[in-house]
Amino acid sequence: MTERRPFVGGNWKMNLDLASSVELAEDITAGLGPLEIECDVVLCPPYPYLQAVGHALKHHCLGLGGQDVSEHSGGAHTGEVAASMLLDLGAQWVIIGHSERRHGLHETDQLVAKKVAHALESGLHVVLCCGETAEERSAERTEEVTTRQITAGLAGIAAEDLSRLVIAYEPVWAIGTGVTPSVEDAEKVHGSLRSLVSRLYDPRFASDLRIIYGGSMKASNAGEFIASPEIDGGLIGGASLKSADFLEICRSIGRILEA
Repeated sequence: MTERRPFVGGNWKMNLDLASSVELAEDITAGLGPLEIECDVVLCPPYPYLQAVGHALKHHCLGLGGQDVSEHSGGAHTGEVAASMLLDLGAQWVIIGHSERRHGLHETDQLVAKKVAHALESGLHVVLCCGETAEERSAERTEEVTTRQITAGLAGIAAEDLSRLVIAYEPVWAIGTGVTPSVEDAEKVHGSLRSLVSRLYDPRFASDLRIIYGGSMKASNAGEFIASPEIDGGLIGGASLKSADFLEICRSIGRILEA
């Protein structure tokens, strides 16, 4: 782990009900309370529960995030949620470009780029996701795919806005499968992404940018990934739905920072 401030995001996806969402948030805040970890921790519940979860986080230093955002600022866009609406509910962060939206809902690189631009312009912080499918990995196209996704996602984004952006590498074949790449393979992708940002902007901005890993990260393997100098934290799916597991991931960061 480097001197970059670690980031841990809990992506709850379309899980839990209102009561269990609030309970989970309260359990996490209670568990983190005694810990003094120099780490950004952000919870991303389903849209309908943002306000209630935000209230549970009110007197704590945890962040609140949405799982997606519209590229539009408002108007006749049924079912869409604008960045200003997320901000109204107390969210500071938003996940954009998750593979479940890229592949399940056919979101293109161009649409992802519009969402990133709108979110940053509106004042949100962004977790920009990228990752290859199993087929792309087998064809040795991982770097090609992630380079394309991030180059498109950052199109038109000013260098000074990179401080409000985190890149999450989530290989599609690892999400929810229990299968993960080796730490060495993840490091290679993270290194290529940092080199890409260095070419697109400047080595200084690339050095400061946080690049996190996601995809079947859990309490039992988080420490191994987060100990890497190339990996600045994690975007956690299934393990973020159990307070004990999520807190153990946060503790792993604490132990590494203290070492």
